[in-house]
Amino acid sequence: MGEAEKKDEKEIEVPDTLPILPVRDIVVFPYMILPLFVGREKSISAIDYSLNTNRMIMLLTQKDLNVENPESDDLFSVGTVGLIMRMLKLPDGRVKILVQGLAKARCLNIAEKDGIYMASIEKIEERKPEVITLEIEALIRNVKEQIDKTLSLGKTILPDIMIVIENLDDPGRLGDLVASNIGLKTDQAQRILEIDDPVERLKKVSEVLNREIELLIVQQKIQTEARGEIDKTQREYFLREQLKAIQKELGDIDEKMEEIREFKKKILEAKMPEKVLAEAEKQLKRLEKMHPDSAEAATVRTYLDWLVELPWSKSTKDNLNIKVAKKVLNEDHYDLEKIKERILEYLSVRKLNPKMKGPILCFIGPPGVGKTSLGKSIARS
Repeated sequence: MGEAEKKDEKEIEVPDTLPILPVRDIVVFPYMILPLFVGREKSISAIDYSLNTNRMIMLLTQKDLNVENPESDDLFSVGTVGLIMRMLKLPDGRVKILVQGLAKARCLNIAEKDGIYMASIEKIEERKPEVITLEIEALIRNVKEQIDKTLSLGKTILPDIMIVIENLDDPGRLGDLVASNIGLKTDQAQRILEIDDPVERLKKVSEVLNREIELLIVQQKIQTEARGEIDKTQREYFLREQLKAIQKELGDIDEKMEEIREFKKKILEAKMPEKVLAEAEKQLKRLEKMHPDSAEAATVRTYLDWLVELPWSKSTKDNLNIKVAKKVLNEDHYDLEKIKERILEYLSVRKLNPKMKGPILCFIGPPGVGKTSLGKSIARS
């Protein structure tokens, strides 16, 4: 810290009483310069009072940002004395001020006077280390390296701030500057502000930076994986478009699309059950992506042909006349007595219990023994 800075600090005389300006969703640290938009009537009155006196104001953060008219219990007791550098009245009735943090202070008492909250305060003196030890120097260097690490992982900090950080060797000033520029939550920033010991404050900032680095590493990993998946999808889309162009040149595309349209029409007309329809549409999408001449395409095509040919929405009335069935079976088939008897048993059970779920009859045997003709006979009877 230079001689000029030391002189400036000594010249800062904080009054015992100052008007209060409650701020939402931000903790103001000493040496911060930031714009604030003020719209509440009491806050505007506090600014007017400050401008007409010493231009100083006590900046206290609200515990709950949703409270519109905060009382003393709604504000943190430790805050920062700010100097109003500029003030601009906006057309919508609000006021914009540019304020600089001067020093930390603690509110001892808050009282309302002429529509303004006035605070009795005491300045919090910084307990600076007498000597910058190797441990403190290592801590300062570590925090600067952590900041560089966060920048490499995508954290945004203004270049002007980075220049100041690189040239700071005061642990308290460094801790305050870093804490005010890494986007901390209100409660977290307030806890850091309330640490009086500058070295302990810088250690806390270092812990926060460690966690921030871990979060940024995980975030970067997630983004890389997501980007890789997007790149893969884009590549597949590009290759499919190329394949379509090649197929169009070869004259395959029109024939293939006509087949797809025909299958869509047949699937719609078949009036399949919901689960079967979902499977048919899934296989049709697979067929659409395949080359028409591939072996897998032929298998899917056969499967779809089989699905659309089944009479999903058609049914016939069962004829359970055992005498007629026996006559048909005897006319169509010689011998095969055990098989014909089993078929008649099946029909008899169906006749006795019409509500039972029909079992599936399975015919097994070498070619030419009558499996297909038995099926036709059952259908005819």
